[in-house]
Amino acid sequence: MSRIDEDALAKAYNRGLALEKSGDAAGAAKAYRQALALDPQDHGGVSIRLAALGLEAAPEKMPDAYVAMLFDQHADEFDEILVERLRYSVPMQLRQLLRQKDIRQVGHVLDLGCGTGLTGMALNDCAERLTGVDLSEQIVELAYDREVYDDLYVGEAVAFLEDFEDEEAGRLAFDMVVATDVFPYLGDMEPIVRATADRLVPGGLFGFSTETLPSSVIGKTGYTVGPNRRFAHDPAYVRRVLVAAGFELLTLDDITVRFEEGHPVPGHLVLARLTGDASA
Repeated sequence: MSRIDEDALAKAYNRGLALEKSGDAAGAAKAYRQALALDPQDHGGVSIRLAALGLEAAPEKMPDAYVAMLFDQHADEFDEILVERLRYSVPMQLRQLLRQKDIRQVGHVLDLGCGTGLTGMALNDCAERLTGVDLSEQIVELAYDREVYDDLYVGEAVAFLEDFEDEEAGRLAFDMVVATDVFPYLGDMEPIVRATADRLVPGGLFGFSTETLPSSVIGKTGYTVGPNRRFAHDPAYVRRVLVAAGFELLTLDDITVRFEEGHPVPGHLVLARLTGDASA
């Protein structure tokens, strides 16, 4: 693999940022495309910036290299940013939803995109076993320090669901899979929903959160990159993908996912049960 010209990449990326800030979208796009040519793995997430500017179609997901670098860079202040500044509380909202459904004890729970362990802490007393996985090695180290997970792994969510095998038990099945603040990094929901269905026991639960925008903004694909450079999903698309993978939708509640610049970010808290009755 050829080495990245870091100096040229930084110049192209910073030029794109400056032009975008000045309102020159076309100039910014040219600079971003230069950066992408220099770094096809897209550590800077310029493909997401291009989509947010409306100059490229939304990719199916954020680049893995970008997500891992983003979280590694902010690992030490991750909780402060998420909880204190953004007022993120989805893990506790999920816990409250489970209690409303009178689900007080679950067997083996898989926490996709576990971060520093906020969801693990929220569900620790109702899960018999907790496994966490995240792309960022530094984030996983912080989750390890919380001592709420029985097992922790570094990896991409869909690849983990499809390929992971325990050294002793082989291919594990889970009683519940949770993905709080994962879908804003994924556009196309189908791969992760299908892979989750394949990993759940019959009747297993899938709890996750999404962000959203008006359907007219999202368009026909069911997802788009919003102005905050995160993926937004149409609730009709969420329902359709779940049903196609064999899930029964139990709850799709309107929630505030977080706050940005003092403004609430709308989204949904979703709970579904695997029935196995997948549609064609």
